[in-house]
Amino acid sequence: MKEATSFLNNLLKNGDTIVLGLSGGPDSMCLFHVLISLKDKYNLKIICAHVNHNVRPESEREAIFVEDICLKNKVAYEYFKIDSYENNKFSEQEARKKRYNFFYSLMDKYKANYLMTAHHGDDLVETIMMRIVRGSTIKGYLGIPFVTKGTNYCLVRPLLFYSKQDIINYLDSNNIEYVIDKSNENELWTRNRFRKQMLPFLKKEDKNVHLRFLEYSKELEMANDYINRVVDNKFNNIVNNNSIDINILKNEDEYIQKRIVERLIETLQKDNIININKEQFNNIINLINNKKNVSINLSDDFIARRSYDKLFIEVKKDIVNYRFIFNEELTILNKYIFKLLDNSKEKSNYVIRLDSSEIKLPLIIRPKEDGDKIKVKNLSGSKKVKDIFIDNKMDIKKRNEYPIVLDSSGTVIWIPGIKKSIFDKEINEKYDIIIKYVEENHE
Repeated sequence: MKEATSFLNNLLKNGDTIVLGLSGGPDSMCLFHVLISLKDKYNLKIICAHVNHNVRPESEREAIFVEDICLKNKVAYEYFKIDSYENNKFSEQEARKKRYNFFYSLMDKYKANYLMTAHHGDDLVETIMMRIVRGSTIKGYLGIPFVTKGTNYCLVRPLLFYSKQDIINYLDSNNIEYVIDKSNENELWTRNRFRKQMLPFLKKEDKNVHLRFLEYSKELEMANDYINRVVDNKFNNIVNNNSIDINILKNEDEYIQKRIVERLIETLQKDNIININKEQFNNIINLINNKKNVSINLSDDFIARRSYDKLFIEVKKDIVNYRFIFNEELTILNKYIFKLLDNSKEKSNYVIRLDSSEIKLPLIIRPKEDGDKIKVKNLSGSKKVKDIFIDNKMDIKKRNEYPIVLDSSGTVIWIPGIKKSIFDKEINEKYDIIIKYVEENHE
């Protein structure tokens, strides 16, 4: 393990705290042994994090095995059992998410410097090949980097120098115990099929093929770092509050456009794994070139949405639905504020004067609904509320939550700050109700 030890010697400093993902399998036991050999040299605090995925009967015994190893070596042991999965069906993606959430929670708990996992050279080959087949980005094609820096963590993988067989040889020569996860033989999982069918073929061509893939990965990483510096210089000029200025973005090369979108998704995910495939990226670029205000699904959690000259990448949210009776003061969604006034000389669309004898009280405040129309003051006929929002170039997300005021018969009285109905009175006319509307910082 000379390469891994040298790598860690260049990385570690005295008193570092490390969270290690320790399954008890050969890979993680190898990394555990390497870290234990450096523990006293650097006065390391090692926290071993074991996850029971709760899909095999051997899992409980493996947890005891790992706990005993930790006790013998006087390192901390943390255990997490996944009690259930969505729809009661095991999912690699869901298991990974829960596993890493556990790891990150331990990083916070122990104020750790590093999270370390035992990914090795064969994992690198499998990952790159899977992403080539599936389609990805340059960042995806580089596979598994030695170091991934997140906002609050640094994920390190010191074993990428070695093949699986290298690790087994090391363990056997040092009489290090480990457990075997038989589910790794199950070809139901995509990675296992690549491992059992494609990897042996590549190794026949070159038993050290993982080192060739490592060189490939490093080459792509250097290219990726250069592109990141270009994106860094452009990002803040193009992206603001999770929205992309399409007019500015269109001036960039198509590849830089994709990288700006990718960077925004990374920022939202707070994770360096991009689960957006090539087809979805192309769909996002189509949104940029399509003037229609539409949205597309990117994953279970995210959507891309165009609204006029803005492109949003955002977390899916439930439709906003509310209905309030207005009395003297009301605040909606912490930003839409209505106040009953005794008097006011303001004539803007942010103040309305009403004669209670002409409408049916109480007043109701809710978001627009399909078919809502308003008889706009000083205009003949009615106009759809939806069309008024579009005319004012209101963002579609805001349209779905924006408050409108109706009387109890369902007549739209006011679109606050935008349009008043024929029921609005001038200062010199008869009225007995004055309402002022404030949106966030507007006065």
